[in-house]
Amino acid sequence: MARKVIHVALNGVTGRMGYRQHLVRSLLAIREQGGIPLDDGTSLYPEPVLVGRSEERLRAIAERHGLPRWTTSLDEVLGDPEVGVYFDTQVTSARESAVARAIAAGKHVYMEKPVAASAGAAFALAEAARAAGITHGVVQDKLFLPGMIKLRGLVREGFFGRVLSARLEFGYWVFEGDGFPAQRPSWNYRAEDGGGIVLDMFPHWAYLLEDLLGPVSAVYARRATHLPRRWDEAGEPYDVTADDAAYAVLEFAGGVIASANSSWAVRVNRRELLELQVDGTHGSAVAGLRNCAVQHKVSTPMPVWNPDLPDPLDYRAMWTDVPDNMDYGNGFKAQWELFLRAAAREEQFAWDLFAGARGVQLAELAMRSCAEGRRVEIPAPGA
Repeated sequence: MARKVIHVALNGVTGRMGYRQHLVRSLLAIREQGGIPLDDGTSLYPEPVLVGRSEERLRAIAERHGLPRWTTSLDEVLGDPEVGVYFDTQVTSARESAVARAIAAGKHVYMEKPVAASAGAAFALAEAARAAGITHGVVQDKLFLPGMIKLRGLVREGFFGRVLSARLEFGYWVFEGDGFPAQRPSWNYRAEDGGGIVLDMFPHWAYLLEDLLGPVSAVYARRATHLPRRWDEAGEPYDVTADDAAYAVLEFAGGVIASANSSWAVRVNRRELLELQVDGTHGSAVAGLRNCAVQHKVSTPMPVWNPDLPDPLDYRAMWTDVPDNMDYGNGFKAQWELFLRAAAREEQFAWDLFAGARGVQLAELAMRSCAEGRRVEIPAPGA
């Protein structure tokens, strides 16, 4: 099969997410399968160009995977006419300016979240990308999780009847770093570096819930720093300046109410680290990263409140798992394939920078709600 090579600059692949999910499990996996089949019978073959600050780490990754091109100069990459796509998975504080330069250079842009540190800056990037006529997109990986694909199918098939409410629970215990090493980088807990669970996770909840339930119309939120002291990668203590937990009530234009709890200071008593329950007049479902369990109206038990006797009902046993009727693959890879096809055709991408900007907007308005202690309305998309 004839190949069409597309050169992709990846900025930030020395980080865990950039390396594992975007380089190894997405672009290199696409290369191993022979590329992305196109309608004209050819194969779109990505050629990674690694970009970053650490020459030593970039060289090590390039040598490990036999990649010929890497550089510490973003200007070099953006000035290369052979490079067609710029991807950014840097820390949040470095992303906005780099993406703006890539847009100005006429590159198609694909990026991790959040798009920028403020909604104003995020929407400005989206407007600039639209004016430049490029293909632009934001990673929205939660939509491609097997559990959420199953849940979306239930919504589309009308399983729930009229949807009433939703409850999202996310989080796990991130060790402080003094005894056991922390599982997340220290910058996540410093506001000055773009850290904070609201800015990190609310953009995810925005696109996930919007896809299932429609536009978010209002938010009431509280955020907290439960663990004010942590230890960094060098074992040095530091003061936490960002929120590590957030609790929100979201209202949707269609009348649905949702709660969303996010915390890096909670111990897990759930089936998965992320669970989303949707309740409707005809049935309910609980979806995680991979699993989705359902309970229809006709299978719903009739609990009776009696604290004086043990409850005879095994509630979890009364749910039925939705089977794996397809091979879901890696969600990051699936979205990369969709984006690269769109970029090769110079088409609009479904999950563009405007979608990413709405996620930043939700995070920003949730922080405003917390600061002002009130419910905050969210402008309708396009308003």
